[in-house]
Amino acid sequence: MDFDGKFLNTVLLLVSTIVVAKLISAFIVPKSRKRLPPIMKGLPFIGGLHRFLKGPILMLREEYPKLGSVFTLKLFHKNITFLIGPEVSAHFFKAPESDLSQQEVYQFNVPTFGPGVVFDVDYSVRQEQFRFFTESLRVNKLKGYVNQMVTEAEDYFSKWGSSGEVDLKYELEHLIILTASRCLLGREVRDKLFDDVSALFHDLDNGMLPISVLFPYLPIPAHRRRDKARKKLAEIFASIISSRKNTSNSEDDMLQCFIDSKYKDGRATTEAEVTGLLIAALFAGQHTSSITSTWTGAYLLSHNQYLSAVLEEQRKLMEKHGERVDHDVLAEMDVLYRCIKEALRLHPPLIMLLRSSHSDFSVKTREGKEYDIPKGHIVATSPAFANRLAHIFKDPDRYDPDRFAVGREEDKVSGAFSYISFGGGRHGCLGEPFAYLQIKAIWTHLLRNFELELVSPFPEIDWNAMVVGVKGKVMVRYKRRQLSVNQ
Repeated sequence: MDFDGKFLNTVLLLVSTIVVAKLISAFIVPKSRKRLPPIMKGLPFIGGLHRFLKGPILMLREEYPKLGSVFTLKLFHKNITFLIGPEVSAHFFKAPESDLSQQEVYQFNVPTFGPGVVFDVDYSVRQEQFRFFTESLRVNKLKGYVNQMVTEAEDYFSKWGSSGEVDLKYELEHLIILTASRCLLGREVRDKLFDDVSALFHDLDNGMLPISVLFPYLPIPAHRRRDKARKKLAEIFASIISSRKNTSNSEDDMLQCFIDSKYKDGRATTEAEVTGLLIAALFAGQHTSSITSTWTGAYLLSHNQYLSAVLEEQRKLMEKHGERVDHDVLAEMDVLYRCIKEALRLHPPLIMLLRSSHSDFSVKTREGKEYDIPKGHIVATSPAFANRLAHIFKDPDRYDPDRFAVGREEDKVSGAFSYISFGGGRHGCLGEPFAYLQIKAIWTHLLRNFELELVSPFPEIDWNAMVVGVKGKVMVRYKRRQLSVNQ
Protein backbone atom coordinates (compact mmCIF):
# COMPACT_ATOMS: atom_id res chain seq x y z
CA MET A 1 0.00 0.00 0.00
CA ASP A 2 1.40 3.38 -1.00
CA PHE A 3 1.71 6.38 1.37
CA ASP A 4 -1.54 8.02 0.20
CA GLY A 5 -3.49 4.85 0.91
CA LYS A 6 -2.01 4.53 4.39
CA PHE A 7 -2.79 8.17 5.16
CA LEU A 8 -6.38 7.76 3.96
CA ASN A 9 -6.87 4.67 6.14
CA THR A 10 -5.46 6.53 9.13
CA VAL A 11 -7.83 9.45 8.55
CA LEU A 12 -10.82 7.10 8.20
CA LEU A 13 -9.85 5.29 11.40
CA LEU A 14 -9.56 8.59 13.27
CA VAL A 15 -12.94 9.82 11.98
CA SER A 16 -14.54 6.48 12.85
CA THR A 17 -13.08 6.66 16.36
CA ILE A 18 -14.46 10.19 16.88
CA VAL A 19 -17.89 9.18 15.60
CA VAL A 20 -18.00 6.12 17.87
CA ALA A 21 -16.86 8.23 20.84
CA LYS A 22 -19.63 10.76 20.14
CA LEU A 23 -22.21 7.99 19.93
CA ILE A 24 -21.03 6.47 23.21
CA SER A 25 -21.13 9.93 24.82
CA ALA A 26 -24.63 10.54 23.52
CA PHE A 27 -26.16 7.22 24.56
CA ILE A 28 -24.06 5.99 27.48
CA VAL A 29 -22.43 8.94 29.27
CA PRO A 30 -25.18 10.95 30.98
CA LYS A 31 -25.41 14.67 30.20
CA SER A 32 -25.88 17.34 32.84
CA ARG A 33 -29.58 17.63 33.50
CA LYS A 34 -29.38 21.13 34.94
CA ARG A 35 -32.16 23.37 33.63
CA LEU A 36 -30.93 26.76 34.77
CA PRO A 37 -33.26 29.80 34.81
CA PRO A 38 -32.86 32.38 32.05
CA ILE A 39 -30.33 35.09 32.85
CA MET A 40 -31.19 38.75 32.65
CA LYS A 41 -28.99 40.63 30.22
CA GLY A 42 -26.41 42.87 31.83
CA LEU A 43 -23.04 44.52 31.47
CA PRO A 44 -19.70 42.70 31.75
CA PHE A 45 -18.51 42.12 35.33
CA ILE A 46 -21.22 44.18 37.07
CA GLY A 47 -24.12 42.29 35.46
CA GLY A 48 -27.49 43.96 36.06
CA LEU A 49 -26.32 46.22 38.88
CA HIS A 50 -27.22 49.45 37.05
CA ARG A 51 -30.76 48.15 36.38
CA PHE A 52 -31.20 46.97 39.94
CA LEU A 53 -30.06 50.28 41.46
CA LYS A 54 -32.53 52.21 39.30
CA GLY A 55 -35.26 50.28 41.06
CA PRO A 56 -35.88 46.56 41.52
CA ILE A 57 -39.62 46.89 40.88
CA LEU A 58 -39.05 48.71 37.58
CA MET A 59 -36.60 45.97 36.63
CA LEU A 60 -39.13 43.25 37.49
CA ARG A 61 -41.84 44.99 35.46
CA GLU A 62 -39.56 44.96 32.43
CA GLU A 63 -38.13 41.45 32.81
CA TYR A 64 -41.10 39.41 34.05
CA PRO A 65 -42.99 39.58 30.70
CA LYS A 66 -39.84 38.53 28.84
CA LEU A 67 -38.27 35.96 31.17
CA GLY A 68 -41.22 34.66 33.16
CA SER A 69 -41.61 33.92 36.85
CA VAL A 70 -38.11 32.51 37.39
CA PHE A 71 -34.92 34.24 36.25
CA THR A 72 -31.43 35.07 37.46
CA LEU A 73 -29.82 38.47 37.91
CA LYS A 74 -26.03 38.59 38.03
CA LEU A 75 -24.48 41.18 40.36
CA PHE A 76 -20.70 41.01 40.21
CA HIS A 77 -19.90 37.44 41.38
CA LYS A 78 -23.34 36.89 42.93
CA ASN A 79 -26.40 35.28 41.36
CA ILE A 80 -29.83 36.44 42.54
CA THR A 81 -32.63 34.19 41.33
CA PHE A 82 -36.13 35.67 41.50
CA LEU A 83 -39.18 33.53 42.19
CA ILE A 84 -42.32 35.49 41.34
CA GLY A 85 -45.79 34.16 42.11
CA PRO A 86 -47.25 31.45 44.36
CA GLU A 87 -46.63 28.66 41.83
CA VAL A 88 -42.84 28.92 42.29
CA SER A 89 -42.59 30.33 45.82
CA ALA A 90 -43.55 27.42 48.07
CA HIS A 91 -39.95 26.33 48.67
CA PHE A 92 -38.93 29.94 49.39
CA PHE A 93 -41.44 30.20 52.24
CA LYS A 94 -41.49 26.61 53.50
CA ALA A 95 -37.88 25.42 53.20
CA PRO A 96 -35.97 24.76 56.43
CA GLU A 97 -33.20 27.14 57.43
CA SER A 98 -30.61 24.51 56.49
CA ASP A 99 -31.75 24.84 52.84
CA LEU A 100 -32.72 28.51 52.57
CA SER A 101 -31.23 30.80 55.18
CA GLN A 102 -32.04 34.34 56.27
CA GLN A 103 -28.91 34.84 58.34
CA GLU A 104 -26.35 35.60 55.63
CA VAL A 105 -28.50 38.02 53.62
CA TYR A 106 -29.69 40.01 56.64
CA GLN A 107 -26.33 40.45 58.37
CA PHE A 108 -26.52 44.19 57.71
CA ASN A 109 -29.06 44.42 60.58
CA VAL A 110 -26.53 43.32 63.20
CA PRO A 111 -25.03 46.79 63.94
CA THR A 112 -28.55 48.14 64.51
CA PHE A 113 -30.11 45.28 66.49
CA GLY A 114 -26.87 44.54 68.31
CA PRO A 115 -24.83 41.43 69.07
CA GLY A 116 -26.32 38.20 70.29
CA VAL A 117 -29.82 38.56 68.83
CA VAL A 118 -31.79 37.60 65.70
CA PHE A 119 -29.33 37.47 62.78
CA ASP A 120 -26.21 37.37 64.96
CA VAL A 121 -27.03 33.97 66.45
CA ASP A 122 -27.44 30.51 65.01
CA TYR A 123 -30.85 29.28 63.97
CA SER A 124 -31.65 27.31 67.11
CA VAL A 125 -31.09 30.35 69.34
CA ARG A 126 -32.97 32.60 66.92
CA GLN A 127 -35.96 30.24 67.07
CA GLU A 128 -36.02 30.53 70.85
CA GLN A 129 -35.87 34.31 70.61
CA PHE A 130 -38.76 34.25 68.13
CA ARG A 131 -40.63 32.19 70.71
CA PHE A 132 -40.18 35.11 73.13
CA PHE A 133 -41.80 37.38 70.52
CA THR A 134 -44.67 34.92 70.05
CA GLU A 135 -45.33 34.70 73.78
CA SER A 136 -45.36 38.50 74.09
CA LEU A 137 -48.01 38.69 71.33
CA ARG A 138 -50.48 36.09 72.58
CA VAL A 139 -54.15 37.07 72.66
CA ASN A 140 -54.17 37.77 76.39
CA LYS A 141 -51.24 40.17 75.91
CA LEU A 142 -52.79 41.76 72.81
CA LYS A 143 -55.95 42.58 74.77
CA GLY A 144 -53.88 44.64 77.20
CA TYR A 145 -51.98 46.31 74.36
CA VAL A 146 -55.26 47.33 72.68
CA ASN A 147 -56.36 49.23 75.77
CA GLN A 148 -53.08 51.15 75.65
CA MET A 149 -53.45 51.78 71.90
CA VAL A 150 -56.92 53.23 72.40
CA THR A 151 -55.75 55.45 75.26
CA GLU A 152 -52.82 56.76 73.20
CA ALA A 153 -55.11 57.57 70.24
CA GLU A 154 -57.62 59.37 72.47
CA ASP A 155 -54.89 61.44 74.13
CA TYR A 156 -53.15 62.29 70.87
CA PHE A 157 -56.20 63.41 68.90
CA SER A 158 -57.63 65.33 71.86
CA LYS A 159 -54.93 67.91 71.06
CA TRP A 160 -56.43 68.56 67.61
CA GLY A 161 -58.73 71.58 67.43
CA SER A 162 -62.34 71.69 66.28
CA SER A 163 -61.11 71.98 62.68
CA GLY A 164 -57.88 72.44 60.76
CA GLU A 165 -55.39 70.91 58.35
CA VAL A 166 -52.67 68.40 59.22
CA ASP A 167 -50.07 66.25 57.49
CA LEU A 168 -51.64 62.85 58.12
CA LYS A 169 -48.36 61.07 57.45
CA TYR A 170 -46.57 63.11 60.13
CA GLU A 171 -49.38 62.71 62.66
CA LEU A 172 -49.63 58.94 62.24
CA GLU A 173 -45.85 58.47 62.40
CA HIS A 174 -45.78 60.25 65.75
CA LEU A 175 -48.79 58.45 67.17
CA ILE A 176 -47.40 55.06 66.13
CA ILE A 177 -44.08 55.68 67.89
CA LEU A 178 -45.94 56.82 71.01
CA THR A 179 -48.09 53.69 70.98
CA ALA A 180 -45.14 51.42 70.29
CA SER A 181 -43.20 53.05 73.12
CA ARG A 182 -46.00 52.29 75.57
CA CYS A 183 -46.80 48.74 74.42
CA LEU A 184 -43.30 47.56 73.56
CA LEU A 185 -40.67 49.68 75.28
CA GLY A 186 -42.56 50.24 78.52
CA ARG A 187 -43.99 52.83 80.88
CA GLU A 188 -40.60 54.27 81.83
CA VAL A 189 -39.80 55.20 78.25
CA ARG A 190 -43.28 56.48 77.43
CA ASP A 191 -43.68 58.61 80.55
CA LYS A 192 -40.15 59.90 81.22
CA LEU A 193 -37.70 59.15 78.43
CA PHE A 194 -39.78 59.31 75.26
CA ASP A 195 -38.04 62.35 73.72
CA ASP A 196 -34.57 60.94 74.39
CA VAL A 197 -35.35 57.43 73.16
CA SER A 198 -37.26 58.72 70.13
CA ALA A 199 -34.27 60.85 69.08
CA LEU A 200 -31.92 57.89 69.50
CA PHE A 201 -34.18 55.65 67.44
CA HIS A 202 -34.23 58.36 64.78
CA ASP A 203 -30.42 58.14 64.57
CA LEU A 204 -30.63 54.35 64.43
CA ASP A 205 -33.20 54.55 61.67
CA ASN A 206 -31.16 57.04 59.63
CA GLY A 207 -28.17 54.75 59.96
CA MET A 208 -29.91 52.12 57.83
CA LEU A 209 -29.03 53.22 54.29
CA PRO A 210 -28.92 51.34 50.97
CA ILE A 211 -25.10 51.36 51.22
CA SER A 212 -25.48 49.74 54.66
CA VAL A 213 -26.76 46.56 53.04
CA LEU A 214 -23.42 46.04 51.27
CA PHE A 215 -21.11 47.76 53.78
CA PRO A 216 -22.80 47.88 57.22
CA TYR A 217 -19.59 48.90 59.01
CA LEU A 218 -18.46 51.58 56.58
CA PRO A 219 -17.07 54.51 58.66
CA ILE A 220 -19.50 57.16 57.45
CA PRO A 221 -21.23 59.83 59.64
CA ALA A 222 -24.63 58.07 59.55
CA HIS A 223 -23.09 54.82 60.79
CA ARG A 224 -21.15 56.61 63.53
CA ARG A 225 -24.37 58.26 64.74
CA ARG A 226 -26.10 54.86 64.56
CA ASP A 227 -23.43 53.21 66.70
CA LYS A 228 -23.43 56.04 69.24
CA ALA A 229 -27.25 55.89 69.52
CA ARG A 230 -27.17 52.10 69.87
CA LYS A 231 -24.70 52.35 72.74
CA LYS A 232 -26.78 55.01 74.53
CA LEU A 233 -29.98 52.97 74.13
CA ALA A 234 -28.25 49.97 75.65
CA GLU A 235 -27.33 52.09 78.68
CA ILE A 236 -30.91 53.38 79.09
CA PHE A 237 -32.48 49.93 78.89
CA ALA A 238 -29.86 48.39 81.17
CA SER A 239 -30.93 50.88 83.84
CA ILE A 240 -34.65 50.18 83.30
CA ILE A 241 -34.16 46.40 83.31
CA SER A 242 -32.08 46.55 86.49
CA SER A 243 -34.72 48.71 88.19
CA ARG A 244 -37.52 46.33 87.23
CA LYS A 245 -35.62 43.30 88.48
CA ASN A 246 -35.20 44.98 91.85
CA THR A 247 -38.92 45.72 92.29
CA SER A 248 -41.92 43.44 92.64
CA ASN A 249 -44.09 45.39 90.17
CA SER A 250 -44.69 43.63 86.86
CA GLU A 251 -45.61 45.74 83.85
CA ASP A 252 -47.87 44.64 81.01
CA ASP A 253 -45.57 45.29 78.04
CA MET A 254 -43.16 43.52 75.72
CA LEU A 255 -40.15 44.69 77.72
CA GLN A 256 -41.40 42.76 80.76
CA CYS A 257 -42.09 39.70 78.60
CA PHE A 258 -38.50 39.69 77.38
CA ILE A 259 -37.14 40.20 80.91
CA ASP A 260 -39.17 37.20 82.14
CA SER A 261 -38.32 34.96 79.16
CA LYS A 262 -36.07 31.93 79.58
CA TYR A 263 -34.29 29.69 77.11
CA LYS A 264 -34.96 25.95 77.11
CA ASP A 265 -31.87 25.31 79.21
CA GLY A 266 -33.24 27.62 81.91
CA ARG A 267 -30.97 30.56 81.14
CA ALA A 268 -32.57 33.98 81.54
CA THR A 269 -32.25 36.68 78.89
CA THR A 270 -29.42 39.17 79.38
CA GLU A 271 -29.78 42.96 79.38
CA ALA A 272 -28.06 43.09 76.00
CA GLU A 273 -30.45 40.50 74.54
CA VAL A 274 -33.54 42.29 75.88
CA THR A 275 -32.33 45.58 74.41
CA GLY A 276 -31.59 43.99 71.03
CA LEU A 277 -34.94 42.22 70.87
CA LEU A 278 -36.81 45.44 71.73
CA ILE A 279 -34.98 47.36 69.00
CA ALA A 280 -35.74 44.59 66.50
CA ALA A 281 -39.42 44.61 67.50
CA LEU A 282 -39.73 48.38 67.12
CA PHE A 283 -37.95 48.37 63.75
CA ALA A 284 -40.17 45.56 62.49
CA GLY A 285 -43.41 47.23 63.51
CA GLN A 286 -43.02 50.99 63.54
CA HIS A 287 -42.56 51.58 59.80
CA THR A 288 -45.07 48.98 58.69
CA SER A 289 -47.82 50.37 60.91
CA SER A 290 -47.26 54.06 60.17
CA ILE A 291 -46.89 53.52 56.42
CA THR A 292 -49.94 51.26 56.19
CA SER A 293 -52.02 53.61 58.36
CA THR A 294 -51.20 56.47 56.00
CA TRP A 295 -51.97 54.52 52.81
CA THR A 296 -55.23 53.28 54.36
CA GLY A 297 -56.31 56.85 55.04
CA ALA A 298 -55.28 58.11 51.60
CA TYR A 299 -57.31 55.38 49.88
CA LEU A 300 -60.38 55.70 52.10
CA LEU A 301 -60.48 59.47 51.59
CA SER A 302 -60.17 58.95 47.83
CA HIS A 303 -62.84 56.23 47.54
CA ASN A 304 -66.14 57.36 48.99
CA GLN A 305 -67.83 53.96 48.61
CA TYR A 306 -65.32 52.34 50.97
CA LEU A 307 -65.28 55.30 53.34
CA SER A 308 -69.07 55.00 53.56
CA ALA A 309 -68.76 51.26 54.14
CA VAL A 310 -66.34 51.59 57.07
CA LEU A 311 -68.45 54.37 58.60
CA GLU A 312 -71.54 52.17 58.36
CA GLU A 313 -69.63 49.34 60.03
CA GLN A 314 -68.67 51.70 62.86
CA ARG A 315 -72.31 52.76 63.31
CA LYS A 316 -73.45 49.15 63.58
CA LEU A 317 -70.73 48.32 66.09
CA MET A 318 -71.64 51.38 68.18
CA GLU A 319 -75.28 50.31 68.10
CA LYS A 320 -74.19 46.90 69.37
CA HIS A 321 -71.40 47.82 71.82
CA GLY A 322 -71.86 51.52 72.54
CA GLU A 323 -68.66 53.58 72.81
CA ARG A 324 -66.58 50.59 73.88
CA VAL A 325 -63.46 49.87 71.83
CA ASP A 326 -61.42 46.85 72.89
CA HIS A 327 -59.77 43.80 71.37
CA ASP A 328 -63.04 41.95 70.74
CA VAL A 329 -64.76 44.97 69.16
CA LEU A 330 -61.78 45.58 66.85
CA ALA A 331 -61.85 41.90 65.88
CA GLU A 332 -65.39 42.39 64.50
CA MET A 333 -64.27 45.12 62.05
CA ASP A 334 -64.13 43.05 58.90
CA VAL A 335 -64.74 45.92 56.44
CA LEU A 336 -61.98 48.05 57.97
CA TYR A 337 -59.73 44.97 58.01
CA ARG A 338 -60.20 44.45 54.27
CA CYS A 339 -59.49 48.13 53.57
CA ILE A 340 -56.22 47.92 55.49
CA LYS A 341 -55.30 44.61 53.86
CA GLU A 342 -55.88 46.04 50.37
CA ALA A 343 -53.71 49.11 51.12
CA LEU A 344 -51.02 46.72 52.29
CA ARG A 345 -51.38 44.58 49.15
CA LEU A 346 -50.74 47.60 46.96
CA HIS A 347 -47.99 49.04 49.18
CA PRO A 348 -46.07 46.46 51.22
CA PRO A 349 -43.29 48.35 53.04
CA LEU A 350 -40.78 45.53 52.46
CA ILE A 351 -40.54 45.20 48.69
CA MET A 352 -37.89 42.45 48.64
CA LEU A 353 -37.49 39.25 50.66
CA LEU A 354 -34.18 37.37 50.46
CA ARG A 355 -32.71 33.98 51.32
CA SER A 356 -29.34 32.30 50.80
CA SER A 357 -29.55 28.87 49.17
CA HIS A 358 -27.53 26.11 50.84
CA SER A 359 -28.75 23.29 48.59
CA ASP A 360 -29.98 22.71 45.06
CA PHE A 361 -33.73 22.76 44.49
CA SER A 362 -36.16 22.91 41.57
CA VAL A 363 -39.32 24.82 40.80
CA LYS A 364 -42.07 24.41 38.23
CA THR A 365 -43.84 27.39 36.70
CA ARG A 366 -47.56 27.55 35.97
CA GLU A 367 -46.67 27.15 32.27
CA GLY A 368 -45.04 23.81 33.07
CA LYS A 369 -41.38 24.85 32.77
CA GLU A 370 -39.00 23.37 35.30
CA TYR A 371 -35.85 25.08 36.55
CA ASP A 372 -33.03 23.96 38.83
CA ILE A 373 -31.78 26.58 41.29
CA PRO A 374 -28.16 25.86 42.26
CA LYS A 375 -26.71 25.96 45.74
CA GLY A 376 -25.04 29.29 46.43
CA HIS A 377 -27.64 31.49 44.72
CA ILE A 378 -29.36 34.27 46.62
CA VAL A 379 -33.07 33.61 46.20
CA ALA A 380 -35.49 36.55 46.16
CA THR A 381 -39.16 37.32 45.87
CA SER A 382 -40.96 40.65 45.83
CA PRO A 383 -44.23 41.30 47.69
CA ALA A 384 -44.59 44.64 45.87
CA PHE A 385 -44.55 42.90 42.49
CA ALA A 386 -46.15 39.54 43.33
CA ASN A 387 -49.10 41.24 45.06
CA ARG A 388 -50.06 42.81 41.71
CA LEU A 389 -49.97 39.76 39.44
CA ALA A 390 -52.90 39.95 37.02
CA HIS A 391 -53.55 36.19 36.95
CA ILE A 392 -54.20 36.29 40.72
CA PHE A 393 -55.78 39.68 41.38
CA LYS A 394 -58.41 41.10 39.06
CA ASP A 395 -57.49 44.61 37.88
CA PRO A 396 -54.48 44.41 40.24
CA ASP A 397 -53.58 48.12 40.33
CA ARG A 398 -57.05 49.14 41.48
CA TYR A 399 -57.91 49.64 45.16
CA ASP A 400 -60.65 47.07 45.74
CA PRO A 401 -60.99 45.78 49.34
CA ASP A 402 -63.94 43.61 48.30
CA ARG A 403 -61.50 41.28 46.54
CA PHE A 404 -60.97 39.78 50.01
CA ALA A 405 -64.68 39.41 50.82
CA VAL A 406 -66.22 36.00 51.49
CA GLY A 407 -67.10 34.31 48.21
CA ARG A 408 -64.43 36.17 46.27
CA GLU A 409 -61.21 35.87 48.28
CA GLU A 410 -58.83 36.33 45.38
CA ASP A 411 -55.81 35.79 47.63
CA LYS A 412 -56.90 32.19 48.26
CA VAL A 413 -57.87 31.11 44.75
CA SER A 414 -54.29 30.30 43.72
CA GLY A 415 -53.41 28.69 47.04
CA ALA A 416 -50.87 29.74 49.61
CA PHE A 417 -48.42 32.61 49.12
CA SER A 418 -50.58 34.64 46.73
CA TYR A 419 -50.66 37.53 49.22
CA ILE A 420 -47.25 38.03 50.85
CA SER A 421 -47.26 41.50 52.42
CA PHE A 422 -46.41 39.86 55.76
CA GLY A 423 -44.22 37.17 54.23
CA GLY A 424 -45.40 33.67 54.99
CA GLY A 425 -44.46 30.12 55.89
CA ARG A 426 -41.60 29.59 58.33
CA HIS A 427 -40.72 33.28 58.47
CA GLY A 428 -44.14 34.93 58.44
CA CYS A 429 -44.37 38.18 60.38
CA LEU A 430 -45.04 37.51 64.06
CA GLY A 431 -46.36 41.04 64.57
CA GLU A 432 -49.19 40.86 62.00
CA PRO A 433 -52.02 40.68 64.60
CA PHE A 434 -50.48 43.56 66.58
CA ALA A 435 -50.18 45.70 63.44
CA TYR A 436 -53.82 45.21 62.40
CA LEU A 437 -55.08 45.98 65.91
CA GLN A 438 -52.95 49.12 66.11
CA ILE A 439 -54.11 50.45 62.74
CA LYS A 440 -57.75 49.55 63.49
CA ALA A 441 -57.61 51.30 66.87
CA ILE A 442 -56.26 54.50 65.30
CA TRP A 443 -58.69 54.59 62.41
CA THR A 444 -61.65 53.69 64.62
CA HIS A 445 -60.99 56.83 66.65
CA LEU A 446 -60.51 59.00 63.55
CA LEU A 447 -63.65 57.71 61.81
CA ARG A 448 -65.82 58.16 64.89
CA ASN A 449 -64.59 61.61 65.83
CA PHE A 450 -63.68 63.50 62.66
CA GLU A 451 -64.88 64.33 59.19
CA LEU A 452 -61.81 64.06 56.98
CA GLU A 453 -60.98 65.31 53.50
CA LEU A 454 -57.82 64.71 51.49
CA VAL A 455 -56.72 68.13 50.19
CA SER A 456 -53.31 67.28 48.70
CA PRO A 457 -52.91 65.10 45.59
CA PHE A 458 -52.98 61.36 46.14
CA PRO A 459 -49.49 60.47 47.44
CA GLU A 460 -46.72 58.88 45.44
CA ILE A 461 -44.49 55.99 46.48
CA ASP A 462 -41.09 56.80 48.00
CA TRP A 463 -38.98 54.18 46.24
CA ASN A 464 -35.75 55.69 47.62
CA ALA A 465 -36.44 54.64 51.21
CA MET A 466 -35.10 51.40 52.70
CA VAL A 467 -38.62 50.64 53.89
CA VAL A 468 -40.79 51.86 51.02
CA GLY A 469 -43.48 54.26 52.13
CA VAL A 470 -45.31 57.46 51.27
CA LYS A 471 -43.48 60.28 49.48
CA GLY A 472 -44.05 63.81 50.74
CA LYS A 473 -46.91 65.16 52.82
CA VAL A 474 -50.47 63.85 52.93
CA MET A 475 -52.50 66.95 53.79
CA VAL A 476 -55.93 66.34 55.31
CA ARG A 477 -58.60 68.80 56.39
CA TYR A 478 -60.48 67.72 59.50
CA LYS A 479 -63.59 68.80 61.37
CA ARG A 480 -64.44 67.41 64.76
CA ARG A 481 -67.70 65.46 65.06
CA GLN A 482 -69.18 62.62 67.05
CA LEU A 483 -70.34 59.68 64.99
CA SER A 484 -73.71 58.40 66.19
CA VAL A 485 -75.79 55.35 65.36
CA ASN A 486 -78.42 57.60 63.74
CA GLN A 487 -76.13 59.32 61.25
